[in-house]
Amino acid sequence: MSTAETKAAGSKPGRKAPAGERVADWADGRLGIYSLAKANMRKIFPDHWSFMLGEVCLYSFLIIILTGVYLTLFFHPSMNEVVYHGSYVPLQGQRMSEAFSSTLHISFDVRGGLLIRQIHHWAALIFLAGMFVHMMRVFFTGAFRKPREINWLFGFLLFFLGMFTGFTGYSLPDDLLSGTGVRFVDGAILSVPLIGTYLSMLVFGGEFPGGDFVARFYSVHILLLPGIMLGLVVAHLILVIYHKHTQYPGPGRTEKNVVGMPLLPVYMAKAGGFFFLVFGAIAAIAAIATINPIWEIGPYRPDQVSTGAQPDWYMGFAEGLIRVMPGWEINIWGHTLVLGVFIPLVIFPLVLFAIALWPFLEAWATGDKREHHLLDRPRNAPTRTAFGVAWIAAYFVMLIGGGNDLWATHFHLSLNAITWFVRIGFFVIPVLSFIATRRICMGLQRRDREKVLHGRESGIIKRLPHGEFVEVHEPLTQEQLHTLTAHEQPKPLELEPEVDKNGVARKASMGQKMKVRLSKSMYGEDKFVPKATAEEYQEITSGHGHH
Repeated sequence: MSTAETKAAGSKPGRKAPAGERVADWADGRLGIYSLAKANMRKIFPDHWSFMLGEVCLYSFLIIILTGVYLTLFFHPSMNEVVYHGSYVPLQGQRMSEAFSSTLHISFDVRGGLLIRQIHHWAALIFLAGMFVHMMRVFFTGAFRKPREINWLFGFLLFFLGMFTGFTGYSLPDDLLSGTGVRFVDGAILSVPLIGTYLSMLVFGGEFPGGDFVARFYSVHILLLPGIMLGLVVAHLILVIYHKHTQYPGPGRTEKNVVGMPLLPVYMAKAGGFFFLVFGAIAAIAAIATINPIWEIGPYRPDQVSTGAQPDWYMGFAEGLIRVMPGWEINIWGHTLVLGVFIPLVIFPLVLFAIALWPFLEAWATGDKREHHLLDRPRNAPTRTAFGVAWIAAYFVMLIGGGNDLWATHFHLSLNAITWFVRIGFFVIPVLSFIATRRICMGLQRRDREKVLHGRESGIIKRLPHGEFVEVHEPLTQEQLHTLTAHEQPKPLELEPEVDKNGVARKASMGQKMKVRLSKSMYGEDKFVPKATAEEYQEITSGHGHH
């Protein structure tokens, strides 16, 4: 019997069901909404503050779309020259593109236009910052492991595409600052050997700046990249639901269950409230802090460059690579290769993809093919944590390089000294960060082991009958003991014996030897502190050497 027939049978004779119920029954008969809702609306989600980082990204993305739709109603993506006669008096009578003129119109003549512009820009910055922090949370806790490797790549692609979506949007007003950034990108494109000139002509529709790049960037910014990103967001959320959410280890939490709150009504109510909190916070920032005041910068002119030109923070890494790179050039067969630009252009994606490919490298080095739904504490995966910190260190060193002129002027430092610091630091600081982080993780593991065996230091000093002073240690609760001992110890791979059980010699391949060597360097015995065993705990707590 269908849902509609069941409801009809249970209702009073001659009584007609409400219109809304009849519409719902009609839709259920064709879409199966009731069964779908029953299966998913009570889905359990764990409750931890760090999971809100992903929600910040999602809500910022929704805010970008909502404000972007409003801005498209008034923006004219054209580079045709016009004479400005709008409300902003200092620029009246000046020649500028329609794109710049319409952006001024949005800022000064459209009701709420400037606020929407600022919300749009700030939401984009917060979206990428949220993506960065969210990805690092996933990375440090090992949430990318099987079966979530594909979802990790989806998240990385969202971050990567978000950078270029932000760049194309940043360039649309055709002001002097964004034009300088577009000129910067044109130089990077021209440095590509053999095809650089053709790529530049294709992007700009002729010699830079051409007459079409605003219209082309506009189509990419509002259609192509957001469409791909929206598809990735949907796919990302579907996989989160399909694989179930990861959770932090604790009593009652296993690889086969999820402890938390149901999607309806608890999680949805909290998520709805959090959306308005994020929206309110971004709106407050946009109302207080001015960003990208194009009326002070003026329209773009190819013969001018704005002073102190800086990209948004997420592109500072790429700019830093080019700023600090020596101006190397070589001539081959009459062609000049600008290595000072091309090499950073290659390094930039390589550094980004190093973090994207880590899940596959780790799975290869460990040989671990199991599913993981419980998260790691970062200290219990010292090599992974150290690599993540080194990657972040390299990223932020290059951010300093991307703003070397502002560091020099604001802190009264030598521009050349900052440039050399970044050049050296890009190779030295990540290595030092890796070594220091791994040692810190091992120190924290050692402290956890001591806490498990001897308890927590209470700060109470006790004098024993024979005169010795000792500190009283409070035993940990079962929940605390579980948290500190639930993790698995890494086991490095070993080469198979040179002779099998039948006495037949076998020879390990170069790939197998490399795999074992990498595994031992990442998870060898000297790379972690053995956790306390139940036998050691029983021996200590039975009175032998325990105060």
